[in-house]
Amino acid sequence: MIGTGSARHAVVAAALAVGALLSPAEVFAQEVEPELHAALEWADSSIAAAVAAETLPGAVLLVAKDGRVVHEAAYGAAKLYEYGMRRLERPEPMTVEHLFDLASVTKVMATTYAMMLLVDRGLVDLDAPVHTYLPDFRGPEKDRITVRDLLTHRSGIHRWKPTYYHASTPAEVYAYIRDLPLEFPVHEGRHYSDLNFMLAGYIVERVSGRPLGAFLHAELYAPLGLRHTGFLRPGQVATGPVAATSHGNPYEYRMVADDDFGYECDEDVDDFKGWRNYTLVGEVNDGNAWYAHGGVAGHAGLFSTARELNTLLQVLLAGGMHEGRRVVAPEVVRMFLTPDSFTGNGVGWAMSRMEVGADRPPVQLFSHTGFTGTYVAGVPELGLAIVFLSNRQNVGVNEEGYYPNAGRVYGPVVERLVRAAAGASRTAGR
Repeated sequence: MIGTGSARHAVVAAALAVGALLSPAEVFAQEVEPELHAALEWADSSIAAAVAAETLPGAVLLVAKDGRVVHEAAYGAAKLYEYGMRRLERPEPMTVEHLFDLASVTKVMATTYAMMLLVDRGLVDLDAPVHTYLPDFRGPEKDRITVRDLLTHRSGIHRWKPTYYHASTPAEVYAYIRDLPLEFPVHEGRHYSDLNFMLAGYIVERVSGRPLGAFLHAELYAPLGLRHTGFLRPGQVATGPVAATSHGNPYEYRMVADDDFGYECDEDVDDFKGWRNYTLVGEVNDGNAWYAHGGVAGHAGLFSTARELNTLLQVLLAGGMHEGRRVVAPEVVRMFLTPDSFTGNGVGWAMSRMEVGADRPPVQLFSHTGFTGTYVAGVPELGLAIVFLSNRQNVGVNEEGYYPNAGRVYGPVVERLVRAAAGASRTAGR
């Protein structure tokens, strides 16, 4: 967070007046260019207003430029409602120290990173068939599916299935996915799939000889000094405060019960007896990760803080380096962050180009979102990293069964920050 002037105080006062909570933000004395400074103040006010209106119960925003954090602030409540939508008399204030259920940000900050390490060490070839590493993953069409296809969502494997109706362990989930017919022809298009990343997680475990969480802790998180990034198994105590998410699994329940809600399911919703009936804190929201994988899966389950996610982004922005030490080779970073000719995305990462003004070309972003209301992005040519974390599910679903759209809050913020950073870089002659 930059500055403590009257504008900031006005935002805090307005938010408090309508019942929102803003926790003290970290204050950084370093100067930033006026254009970026103005964008940061706008972002701060925009998020505070969304929290004051209870569009989101709480959030954390971190922005880093050229390797240093220039803004870090927490807004609202880490827990505003209890199960049954009972509003707490004393909501838990959000802080920058809170851990969040990252949902699908797990795909890039865990599984994709693990794959980068294995590719760097020559242990995985992205263009090798999946059966190279999972030998019984075979079939006329499945033989054509490569590791790259999993990570770029071009495998044709089902996008989503409630695997916990058919399996209670990762091994059983693997057997279920292995035996499923494909939903789409291989390479027919990009179909975002959780099952792709479940398989990618199994490959990491098979090749490394260690559980996914253990491999990442030993080979990535601990060497980077990350103390709060990891998976949480049932009964495991988090290393810090955790933002509350959903009240049970009402959204996923409807995904199974209602074929018009996004996916066709043959399963009878009442056949599963494990639906949770309490507010989730420190338990991954995703049912496939929790019920069938014990909290550790390739597609979901990771928890972390904004600061530690920024550290992981900085490694990529620095071409694989951290504090003078190579984490992963720069050519591997480029491999994963180069848009392909089929989908325009990277390996694991979503890639997009943003217009930043008529007098300069668009800039390239790599990013990923998470269902719980999380978002991470990097802009290499601007040296910009953005982490937005929210607990949007804690306000419950609306009458149509949907959670608040966090993208409507962070989307304009990201666009404003990128444009401002581009303008500042142009002024500075970057």
